[in-house]
Amino acid sequence: MASSEVDQKFLGKLAKAVENENPLLASILFKILGLSINLSNQLIKARKLRRHAAPETPESLELTFHIIWLSREGLVLLNQYVLPMVGEYVELKVLAYKLRASFYHIYVLFHNTPSVSTMSVSTPEGQTSSSVPSIAPARVDKGKGVATDDDHQIPQPTSQPIRSFEGGPVGPPPGFGTDALEPPTAFLLEPGDYLPKAHRCFQEAVQLAEELLWGSHSLRLSVKTEYAAFLYECVHDREASRKVAQTTITEVFDSTEGIADDMFVDSSALVDVLGKMMKRGLGSSNTLRSKAQGSSSGTQGTPRTDYAAITEATTQVPPPGMI
Repeated sequence: MASSEVDQKFLGKLAKAVENENPLLASILFKILGLSINLSNQLIKARKLRRHAAPETPESLELTFHIIWLSREGLVLLNQYVLPMVGEYVELKVLAYKLRASFYHIYVLFHNTPSVSTMSVSTPEGQTSSSVPSIAPARVDKGKGVATDDDHQIPQPTSQPIRSFEGGPVGPPPGFGTDALEPPTAFLLEPGDYLPKAHRCFQEAVQLAEELLWGSHSLRLSVKTEYAAFLYECVHDREASRKVAQTTITEVFDSTEGIADDMFVDSSALVDVLGKMMKRGLGSSNTLRSKAQGSSSGTQGTPRTDYAAITEATTQVPPPGMI
């Protein structure tokens, strides 16, 4: 995601490369790098909470607030300062469009309305307008307990019209969790369905990566890896996710361009992640064949659809998905 180690490496390298030519752009890239490192820590914490199925707590809610705030600020920096100035830079252009898609990916994971991911915080029950208790027919008089219909009614002055208070009580302003359709993070970011926008951003980033970078380029692999994760965990199109992973691996092996040692390490790690993503949702390491053998012998392989469990062996590059 926007917090992946590969993206952070390119942010630092490209910021240093443009520092003399464009100091403003370099300073913004360094700010996004610092934001990305902070965001990475928050996403790791959120992933651990979901992995252990921890109940929603004030701490987890505050963590989600922080994640949304960091993503919002990163997207503002990208849109206002970086994207308008990346026309002449090949790798930086791909990275900027990829980061934009990554921030929207986080919106979809933690803030989308309607929710499409288990990462989003649930809206507390009983906060809809329909759950507001209606006005009881009984009333309370000061110091006299509950007044009944037999109590003496104070007459209204004839000079003042009797006003009706139909419609019920007025609720708190938006952003304070009174609407079940609004996520608790509504006070930080306008609620809405960010899934279509995120999907378009990923498609643009993938197109740029395919046009400007060779098949084994680690930044291109970073774009494709997160896109495959997005398709799986947000769009819920498992077949498309596996197809992206398989096609990307084929492009890597068909690539004839040379590659530096440091990029080779990152590319190898991402290919390993893509290889595991190809099997996600199919079963154990032997996939369909292991299932057939298990059904014949009475011990069927256990499917592993949890992304964190699938990528637990990959330590060099944090997994882009957040399931």
